[in-house]
Amino acid sequence: MLGANGKIPDFGCKTMTSPSVPVSPSRPWQTRLLIVTLSGAAVSVALGVYGRFHDPAGQQTVTVFFGSTLAFKAWMATVVVTLALVQLLTALRIWAKFSWPKTMPSWFGQVHRLSGTLAFLASLPVAYHCLWAIGFEPDLTQTRRFAHSLLGCLFYGAFLVKIFAVRSHKLPGWVLPVIGGTVFTTLVALWLTSSLWFFTTVGFPGF
Repeated sequence: MLGANGKIPDFGCKTMTSPSVPVSPSRPWQTRLLIVTLSGAAVSVALGVYGRFHDPAGQQTVTVFFGSTLAFKAWMATVVVTLALVQLLTALRIWAKFSWPKTMPSWFGQVHRLSGTLAFLASLPVAYHCLWAIGFEPDLTQTRRFAHSLLGCLFYGAFLVKIFAVRSHKLPGWVLPVIGGTVFTTLVALWLTSSLWFFTTVGFPGF
């Protein structure tokens, strides 16, 4: 029935509304970062445990045209560090930390991603030989080998954290540079305790 004004009267009833549904608060960035960091730590520990308790084969694996697997590892690690340096420099330009080249090419982003992917892939045969043929060095008196073992495990854990951080858009801006810097620093330390040692002790170029 229409009222005098031509509208349907509400007869004093209140407007019906749907019951409010509680919205769960988004996970704080500290929790996200903790989960990501623990995931990377789990990878590092798993690699270390495998390398420690796996019975090392003590055999040469990949040599390609090199005289030994150690020579192959030394040069592949050098390639990895070079590619990582390319990724670092392109990242600094993308984030405007320096202005060269003055006009950033459109393909800079692709070079940044490709160099990181290639660096990771090139590191895999090196890591395979370290874990399968040599194993984790637990003797603290073997300073170089012990440090190299720790750094190798840390590198892959930190790399996983970096991958998660790149894909997460809810972390503070300082997280990715810190993690990226950790990955690069660890990689350089790995090179110093392996490739540099090989070139200065065994011989250069070592073919």
